[in-house]
Amino acid sequence: MSESSSSSKLQIVVGGVLLAVGAAVFAVRLVHEGAYAVPRGGNLFGGLGALLLGALLVWPLVPRALGWLLVAASPVVLFFGLYATMAELEEVISLYATDSAGQAAELRLWIVDHENGEWVGMPRTKAVEHSLDGARLEMLRGGEVRCVVPVLYEDRETVTTIHALKLEKYAVARVSAAIGLYPSEAGEGSISMRFDPCPSD
Repeated sequence: MSESSSSSKLQIVVGGVLLAVGAAVFAVRLVHEGAYAVPRGGNLFGGLGALLLGALLVWPLVPRALGWLLVAASPVVLFFGLYATMAELEEVISLYATDSAGQAAELRLWIVDHENGEWVGMPRTKAVEHSLDGARLEMLRGGEVRCVVPVLYEDRETVTTIHALKLEKYAVARVSAAIGLYPSEAGEGSISMRFDPCPSD
């Protein structure tokens, strides 16, 4: 088998994997009930990047040198695509908020149940950026949209407990923590947030 033929087959295999991962980034969100959550940020980069690189790699007319450059770049795109897919495999909620610029924002969050309450964890900067504490917001969970009021907790005991519960519930969090891509313990800048039902008017 010639070197050219081997490199061509490698590019096709890598391209096929990237196409599959890119499609999975968008398709995995269909497993959740309710409105479809469009990928954003790094998730969107992973999905579109994988589809673009994959299409170029399986294109028979792509120059050989460009093909090798695309293969070399594929691990970065593959990482974003795989993480975006794995993060959506288990329960994820949507919290509909507003950012500091007044733009509508859909926050995709892992959620745990603790002491008859619904809890999430996040960086404090993210909660402040979206003015979450005490706001009346809509939350989509299990196909049901409800009005909730997030209540922010910063004490270490609560933050540590909620973070540990997330690691216990989500396999991707445990795997990511084991390889250093997700914190095994809540950082100093982390907070927890409980969702209370909106009071009746």
